[in-house]
Amino acid sequence: MVKQQVLAALDATRGRYISGQELAAQLGVSRTAVWKAVAALRSDGIPIEAVTNRGYALAADADVLNAAAVAALLAPEPLHALQIEVVDRLPGTNAALRARADAGAPEGLVLIAQAQSAGRGRGGHSFYSPPGGLYMSILLRPEIGARQAVGLTAMAAVAAARAAEKLCGAQIRIKWVNDLWKNGRKVCGILTEAALDLESGMLDYAVLGLGFNVVAPAEGWPAELQSVAGALFDGDPAPGARAALAAAFLNEFWPLYRTGPRSGYLDEYRSRLALAGHRVLVTPRSGTPRPAAVLGIDDECRLVVRYDGESRPAALTSGEAGVRLL
Repeated sequence: MVKQQVLAALDATRGRYISGQELAAQLGVSRTAVWKAVAALRSDGIPIEAVTNRGYALAADADVLNAAAVAALLAPEPLHALQIEVVDRLPGTNAALRARADAGAPEGLVLIAQAQSAGRGRGGHSFYSPPGGLYMSILLRPEIGARQAVGLTAMAAVAAARAAEKLCGAQIRIKWVNDLWKNGRKVCGILTEAALDLESGMLDYAVLGLGFNVVAPAEGWPAELQSVAGALFDGDPAPGARAALAAAFLNEFWPLYRTGPRSGYLDEYRSRLALAGHRVLVTPRSGTPRPAAVLGIDDECRLVVRYDGESRPAALTSGEAGVRLL
């Protein structure tokens, strides 16, 4: 809590030094608490300058996330419907928000982290989440069945692609089912997790999580990601880019979510499909990988393929198999 208070105070006085004593008095905490908060923020990659006898200052061009900055860019409908919370670091925003959902948190709670220490993707795979990215989850309580939940991922992919294009100016494609590509490299991953009401067969809630690679990490991508990972911006983005991206996504997603299938999101999902017309290798959870041609997406968001040597198409459900370009 003190970290966010210190960050907000420094953000409000960008470019001007403020002493630790003044910060402590302003926030009602000890100078030691301020010093520890500044040290923690700097370890998270926040560019805070510290000068003896002058105090602390946040660089004027620092890209800092806070709830007020995101809320200021929201359209009226999502502004009234959503509650934004920003923290510095979490093991994972989805896991934290699921705990809040189980405790009865309302629809529209949005949790954003500056970094994650244990981010997860589909199939339990780890999701590299260094400082400088945008990691966010939104709690939804739709009146839909489990089979319809994949539509939430498709809506989010369309909204995220629109938002990313607005900010970086480059074409964004969707790799079925939950990745965004820029120039053939992954720049965003989406993970939807849901809790089911066993009596009704309807969702109790869904947690929709997104991780954006806004910029490449300063130390470079880990070896296992160097051939697949990319970033929305090739250089340093303008200050406030992550807040603008978060708000742009929420402004795009919320109307799609409230309107549902009538919004036509599935048509746009199809038009952005990166694999359409390409040959891929389909790797099922159990079984032998098989080459196939991608025909498109059906109305249930299944990937339609034609395996080599077969005349009839097959439809793959999310989680049933992985695909990669040949």
